[in-house]
Amino acid sequence: MDPQSKTMRIAIYGRPFNDQAALPFIQQVFDSLSQHEVEIYVHHQLNGYLAGKINTVAYNVLNNGDKIKGFIDLFITLGGDGTLLDMVALIRDSGVPIMGINFGRLGFLASVNKSDIAVAIHAVVNKQYTLDSRGLLSVESDQQVLGDHNFALNDITIHKRDDSAMITTHMFLDGEFLNSYWGDGIIIATATGSTAYSLSCGGPIIFPQSNSIVVTPVSPHNLNVRPIVLPDTSVLSFDVECRSANYLLSCDSGTAMVDKPIKFHVRKADFQLNLIRLSNESYLSTLRNKLLWGLDARNY
Repeated sequence: MDPQSKTMRIAIYGRPFNDQAALPFIQQVFDSLSQHEVEIYVHHQLNGYLAGKINTVAYNVLNNGDKIKGFIDLFITLGGDGTLLDMVALIRDSGVPIMGINFGRLGFLASVNKSDIAVAIHAVVNKQYTLDSRGLLSVESDQQVLGDHNFALNDITIHKRDDSAMITTHMFLDGEFLNSYWGDGIIIATATGSTAYSLSCGGPIIFPQSNSIVVTPVSPHNLNVRPIVLPDTSVLSFDVECRSANYLLSCDSGTAMVDKPIKFHVRKADFQLNLIRLSNESYLSTLRNKLLWGLDARNY
């Protein structure tokens, strides 16, 4: 690092791990960071889990409400895509970039393999990376049932409860009625989220640079209903009817139960999330690796 530059501040976030097999890789993260002149900050949730489990160098604890914007230079998440999605609510519009180290199975967002920890940390400390800016969606209503966690990197979903009958979702596009969906619910996904829940329900894969969103029905009652791709400048409005007393509204991993008539408005958020991409990464290589494209299944 340039001796004239300020010391880089790197924060680490992770959920508590059920599998103790993750501990050696967490240890490697701290060992790799300690080889560089950086200040380490550990989110209080991970700090509580790590107590007494690994040998660590000196670090600071990052608590809720602590300053992030203009203070933390980048975040490292330890886990899968769900762990990285947790960071959206914490980072919000601060612009702090994120590098996800994948301890999970798939890892579209947390794209750094745990076998590449030392190489990845060396690259980010020396600023040998590019930023992949991703758009988000926000949901608004008179009731603000999700509070200030009303934005999503992957998707916003309207879904029936597991034990309830199907729901009817009336959708309006820029104020004009588009369709009524009968079924388990609908997914409003960003291009980033097109490879998540939407894909498993038959939605298309959308490139991040496409400036599009996709609305995908979940188990539709009428089989002629199909996913629809819309420009991300659209404003979508929703009215929901259900026989039961309530249904679910989710932004990524955050979920609220709605028990009163509410009209929702979904639109592109006014900020983006910055994902760190190393020189050996590309969206196409991620698709091929994660979806096993190009493999000859006849050999297995």
